[in-house]
Formats: sequence, structure tokens, C-alpha cells
Amino acid sequence: MKFEIEKLDPNSKARAGKLETDHGVIETPIFMPVGTAGTVKAVHISELSKPINAQIILGNTYHLYLRPGLDVIEAAGGLHKFNGWDKPILTDSGGYQVYSLAGTGRKIQEEGVKFKSHIDGSTHFFSPEGVMDIQRTIGADIMMAFDECTPYPCTYEYARKSMDMTHRWLDRCITRFDETTPKYGYNQALFPIVQGSVYSDLRKVSAEYIASKGAFGNAIGGLSVGEPVEDMYKMADEVTDILPKDKPRYLMGVGTPANILEGIALGIDMFDCVMPTRNARNGMIFTTQGFINIRNEKWKKDFSVIDPFFAEDIHGQYTKAYLRHLVRCEELLGPMIASVFNLRFYLWMVGEARKEIQAGTFTAWKNRMIPQFMNRL
Repeated sequence: MKFEIEKLDPNSKARAGKLETDHGVIETPIFMPVGTAGTVKAVHISELSKPINAQIILGNTYHLYLRPGLDVIEAAGGLHKFNGWDKPILTDSGGYQVYSLAGTGRKIQEEGVKFKSHIDGSTHFFSPEGVMDIQRTIGADIMMAFDECTPYPCTYEYARKSMDMTHRWLDRCITRFDETTPKYGYNQALFPIVQGSVYSDLRKVSAEYIASKGAFGNAIGGLSVGEPVEDMYKMADEVTDILPKDKPRYLMGVGTPANILEGIALGIDMFDCVMPTRNARNGMIFTTQGFINIRNEKWKKDFSVIDPFFAEDIHGQYTKAYLRHLVRCEELLGPMIASVFNLRFYLWMVGEARKEIQAGTFTAWKNRMIPQFMNRL
């Protein structure tokens, strides 16, 4: 694997780069559609390639471990073979899912985390070593270290103790990663995760610790969990000043179009979020002119295409009135069309950001586009 920075924006920390994996090249900055259970909800694999133009998707260790199970994935030859996606895959370690299980009998201890399945209530245990083994079996190109995602708000003392344990877990992840090998004949990389909640001194300590490990890439976790957006930007800004400049940086679970463009300006290369597909299922459509609640009465007799900018390459035959009809009738085709549109927009947006970085005009473009993209139509 290799990461190369091709261009730096003169007026921000934004960068355009290329991340090479055995399953293909990823042009950064990039948005990664979330395929929690091995599928991006309501989207065919063929649509991810075109018209969406996805270059990498996510899977999730927790969900894939529970269903379909590691025996099925290994028998298939890994997740790529199982779901038919032949480009890069990144797997979240399950740390966020464990965080979200608070209140269901979850128990976090030094050895790992005991938790109950959200499916049937059965008890399971994740350790740093076990999570590395699971991700080896899933076969992701990029594996995430096992961490604790701190809630917001949390006390300084809790955030410090959690961060220290995440660092100890990281050391165990690295040891296990180094003593095991990929199962399917291609390389895998391990990304550590910076934690520390919204406390600047903790974030800096964590970023320095993670940077010292010399990993192929690094992630920033524990943000986009309810904190004010200003705190998210501040933490990302401080962390990217410390993380190695020649390594890819991944801001986990972010976010809105504005969050992503501001994150790019802060030196982030990789993003993921369920927002484009989750919001699509609820009738929110992102367009180049702003966002639409397609359920609203105003679209009932609007027979214009959903976004003229994408009319040629993405279901141009569908109108706002027709999509509204599908969504309100709860026809399966409605969320499918909406999900493809939203992901197409997100991938187009980061692709345009890359072009603007290469042209040296990113900052001015970002400042024009954010109000436009966040405009309620």
C-alpha cells in the first residue's frame, strides 16, 4: 500500500492525494459509503461503481461478526467475494457499536468488552486481539484498531482513563496484527484511532501517541457524537497539526456536506457517514442547489427532474413528484432512488473538492458552496 500527496491548497490544510491498495487506487479526499452489514442499504453493488462512483466502502466488524458470521464470510473467501465488491473495503472495529450498546448490559474492562447482541440478546466478548482476528477473516483492505468511543458529554477523568485504555488496546492490536497474516492473498493495513473527547490536551496526547506508532494511516474518532460542531472542528484542527502529514487521515462518522468540506480544509482525507442513505430513507435529498424534504406538499406536482445537474447520469427520468409519490407510499423504489442520488451527490462533492484543491481554488469554492449545499429548498 502507498499514499501520495499530489497537491496542497495554498489557503488551508486541504490536500489532494492517492491511496493505493491491492483492490485499487482511492483518490482523496474521499467519502466512503457505509455498508454496515456488507451492503450499502437500498443500493445495488453495480450502482456503487456507476453512477455513484464510490471508490471504497465500509463494513462493520460487530454486525458482520453477528450476521452472517465469520464461518460464512471465510467460506466465501472474504467480504469482497461474498458481496461482489471488487474495490477497497474498510472495516470499523465495532468500537462505536459497543459504545451505542450502553444501557444493555455492556461491560467495558481492561481485557475487552462484554456485550449482548442486539439481535437475540446472546452474550459476546470483543478483545483487541479478537477484533484483529475478525477483521483478518472479513478481509478488509483497511482495518481499524479496537477503541472505546467516549460519550458526549463525559468528564475529563473518564475521557482520560478511556483514552489511556484505548492506547493500551492499540498496542495489543498492533502486536496481534504483526503476528498474523492476511488470509486471502492481498495486503491489509491497520489504522489507529485518536480519542480524548473534546479536551484539547487529551487529544494532543492521543495524537502524539498514535503518530508514534508509524501506522499506514490514522483515524480521529469520538467526534460527531453530539458535541457542538465548533468543538468537532477544533479537535480535528489540533489533531491534524500533530498526525503525520504523509499519512492518510480519516475523520470517522462525519457528516453533513458542510462538515465534510470544513474537514477537508482541516487536512482530513477520508470520511464516512450514514447520513446520505439514512436521510434518503426518510425523504431528504441532497442536491447541488440545497436539500429537499421530498415528502412536502410543494413537490406533489413538480415534474422537474430531481437535480438537473445529474439528469444525464443518474435516473434523469424520475421527477420530484414521482419520487415524492414513491416515498409517501412507502414503495421500495423510493429509498433506492433517493439513496443513489444522495451518494452520487456526496461523491461528486468530494470529487469537486479534489479538483479545486488541484487548481489552488479550494477555499474560495468551499466558502461559496457550503451555504448553497445547506440551503433548504
